[in-house]
Amino acid sequence: MNNKLKVIDNNVNLKFDDRGLIPAIVQDVDTRQVLMLAYMNQVSFKKTLETGETHFYSRSRQELWHKGETSGNIQKVEEIFYDCDRDTLLILVEPAGPACHTDNTSCFYRKMAEKQAHKEKEAGQDEIIKLLYQLIVDRKHQLPEDSYTTYLFEEGLDKILKKVGEEAAEVIIAAKNEAKKELVYETVDLIYHLLVLLVDKKVSLKEVEEELTNRYKA
Repeated sequence: MNNKLKVIDNNVNLKFDDRGLIPAIVQDVDTRQVLMLAYMNQVSFKKTLETGETHFYSRSRQELWHKGETSGNIQKVEEIFYDCDRDTLLILVEPAGPACHTDNTSCFYRKMAEKQAHKEKEAGQDEIIKLLYQLIVDRKHQLPEDSYTTYLFEEGLDKILKKVGEEAAEVIIAAKNEAKKELVYETVDLIYHLLVLLVDKKVSLKEVEEELTNRYKA
């Protein structure tokens, strides 16, 4: 299969710095989440165009590296953009796995600051599940004290599975009792614990969405 990229603009003169490097921002083509920032030299940029997969230049090791060569988490390039100054690349990819060596989807998983009005309150209904999933991912890697999510991860899979079972039973009871408010409450509890299970088993929301799409088309 030929994955070579079609170059639309052959006349662009990219500006590599005095070390022969140009920063490349990598973004998920579907979710638009920023995955990582790396650097390319002319050789790795050419390899990226030729193979359709991201290749970078390691400043610390001073050598070329193919993203996912050892981990399997390759990035198939869909599109490449350059900025107005021609000194930065934006690469849209279809990732085969986490971009970060910590197994986080993105290298930018640690929040430094936010608006006083929490993002969760501003998010649309179609975004809140993704925000909750990412919050659970953060909890798993940071394990903050006095966090119920931390408690679940520290107790392990059996505890998580037990909670999923308990919450599923609570949903059934609420539905049988025809208590709408209680049903909503218990459904939220079940969804939360299911998300904890997905994170623990390294199942992405994208995988779930793809399966839902397949069933919708069937």
